[in-house]
Amino acid sequence: MKRPSLSIFSNSLLPALSLGLCACGSNAPEQTVDLAASARAMEAVTENPGAPRKELAGKIDALFSGEEIGETRAFILMHEGDIVAERYAAPYGEETRFVGWSMSKTITGVMIGMLVADGKLRLDETPPIPNWQRPGDPRGEITLRQLLQMRSGLRHTEEGEPAYDSDTVRMLFLQGRDDMASWAEAQPLEALPGRKFEYSTSSSVILADIAARVLTPDTAPDARRSAVDDFLKARLFVPLGMHSTIAEYDAAGTMIGGSMIHATARDWARFGEFLRSQGAARGGQLVPRSWIAFMSTPSPLAPDYGAQIWLNRPSGTDRDVLFADRGPSGLMAMLGHQGQYVLVSPGQSLVLVRLGNTEDAQRDRLNDALADIVALFPAD
Repeated sequence: MKRPSLSIFSNSLLPALSLGLCACGSNAPEQTVDLAASARAMEAVTENPGAPRKELAGKIDALFSGEEIGETRAFILMHEGDIVAERYAAPYGEETRFVGWSMSKTITGVMIGMLVADGKLRLDETPPIPNWQRPGDPRGEITLRQLLQMRSGLRHTEEGEPAYDSDTVRMLFLQGRDDMASWAEAQPLEALPGRKFEYSTSSSVILADIAARVLTPDTAPDARRSAVDDFLKARLFVPLGMHSTIAEYDAAGTMIGGSMIHATARDWARFGEFLRSQGAARGGQLVPRSWIAFMSTPSPLAPDYGAQIWLNRPSGTDRDVLFADRGPSGLMAMLGHQGQYVLVSPGQSLVLVRLGNTEDAQRDRLNDALADIVALFPAD
């Protein structure tokens, strides 16, 4: 099956566990177990993680020692709301902020859900983008729902060869870099709105622009930046305890909501737990449960995609993003460039965070390794 790059553009504290065996015969080649490394691998897992502890420690260790899956820099596993495993590769640690790349899209999606709940936006209406509201402009038919589900119909190429043929690269680093939303919103339609699924970082930047437009009438970059930043902190990051989380903005004051949100591994895990809890945290409902249900409902044109989040379901095409043949269908995933993962499996009370550097050619093996860990936990 084809596994697409989920990049934004085309293109440990604990030593590794030795798997050697002890040979006791005098003529046998000498093989030893690194008992100290084995003990340290076990220390990364709590006494009662909800799955066989020794097996879980070994599979987590394989994420850090297996060169075929790339470089794992941080790993956190939460079960029933508690961290049951945590491990870092030097020089990374608890205070390291990791860029989420396309995992940022899910935070943007939740922000839009809050604005819908506040009555500032409507799912099935055209969002407040002035250029689309000119008489006769066909983009005026695009709805907020379609943007969230990656079926706006706007012309877009997520990846290119060479890389500068990618619309995402053009937006982030070339022609559109100073005003990314304006560049993305100026693209013509390549399909009727709602008729084509096209994974698009540009769509998430448009969503971030929409948020700024409804949060402040001021078009000055500093005002836009402050309005979105203050909203996210007050309504999401502070209530969740995600104090490390920061977003980047372009020169026009638009949050780069498709790729440039940074947080520690623990804060990415806190956000995953928030999704598992259906939008609740610390006794409060931060976004309606119905919004999380909407985000995790398959898009009409992509069974493996919801609204700014991937789903562990067959795509019906040659696209193979997760491990639908092995894992629970209720699992949803925030996925980012070079192997950033937040896996959320409500039926197993599980949140898994893996951060690192994995090339596209290694992604199948990494997915298999993560599926092995998920499979250790029974469904509720």
